Amino acid sequence: MWINIILVLFYVFTPLFILHLCHRFPWVNKLGAIMIAYGIGLFLGNLNIIPKSATGIQDIITTITVPLAIPLMLFSANMRSWIKVAGKTMLSMLIAMFSVVFMVVLGYVLFKSEANESFWKVGGLLIGVYTGGTPNIAALKLMLHVDNNVFLLVNTYDMVISAVYFFFLITIAQKVFQWVLPKYKNKTAVNEKAMLKEAAQDPYWGILKKKNFIPLIKAFGLSLLIFLIGGGLMLSVPEKAQMIVVILSITTLGILLSLVPAINRIPKTFELGMYLILIFSIDVASMVNITEMFGSSPHLFFYVLLVIFGSLFMQVVISAFFKIDADTTIVTSTAMICSPPFVPAVAGALKNKEIVISGLTVGIIGYAIGNYLGVVIAEMLKAYF
Repeated sequence: MWINIILVLFYVFTPLFILHLCHRFPWVNKLGAIMIAYGIGLFLGNLNIIPKSATGIQDIITTITVPLAIPLMLFSANMRSWIKVAGKTMLSMLIAMFSVVFMVVLGYVLFKSEANESFWKVGGLLIGVYTGGTPNIAALKLMLHVDNNVFLLVNTYDMVISAVYFFFLITIAQKVFQWVLPKYKNKTAVNEKAMLKEAAQDPYWGILKKKNFIPLIKAFGLSLLIFLIGGGLMLSVPEKAQMIVVILSITTLGILLSLVPAINRIPKTFELGMYLILIFSIDVASMVNITEMFGSSPHLFFYVLLVIFGSLFMQVVISAFFKIDADTTIVTSTAMICSPPFVPAVAGALKNKEIVISGLTVGIIGYAIGNYLGVVIAEMLKAYF
């Protein structure tokens, strides 16, 4: 009993320590809160101090944190701004998504003979994380009932390969891609300076201030209500499909409620959702056995490698046909593969502030549709390939 209470307190409050370190030390922030959370969870889980009786409470935390986080992260999304992502930016986003889906399907066909029968689930995870981000892969883990070891291994490979990918984008990608893609034509920018300044600040700073904290309590209550509605809908479908119904229903409700101005304007809802994702990350990592995890076949590494760099190569080829400029191609790929928080950093490296808003909007669209697309492609791989 006391062990479970201590464990819950550890999971709930450790993200505060992680975020403090990220705020205090720039080099820690560069590692990323998610990576640190996984590392702490792995360390804890492999000390062999967590009793097997704690499995129940760990499963409960895994089950509730992601469904509560998704609506919170969607409340702040400006869905009306989607219509502003027009012309070549929208086309570039569609090309990026198509490239990811194509490479996930191709990789599945190439590597499935080396994998077990549930390999199709990995395809769903990759669709989620490379059209949306960490919240989507966490949601798809629950929807597809992915093994903890497989989930964390995919995440580990993703972090390692994505780091190489990101370094390429901020160093020589622009010059390389301009061999085949046109240069970006400067336009009149409106809010990019403010957007970059805001992105450079710590987004979690001030979350506990009264002016933010009280509205966040209301937003959390609304997220809890959505979770309960999803749970009610879950009871009307077979057990195998229950988690899919829960996640997709709360995603849909989160998107719809983001259209309500009073909800959309609540500050820091995205950050509160990410805090729950950090709790999930520590929890799920603490249930993984490192020896078993790295005893897996290397096919997962090559699958992730193919999807990340294969989709980028394919996107560049198709973008050349449609005459989409290099900067737009890079920022949409960043929003898909690395998620929105990386967009300002890439824009800064490219010395092009004008692409920040479109890149962030593309990333938010990815967050919104990643769960739907991940389930559809996973089921398609299972049924037809």
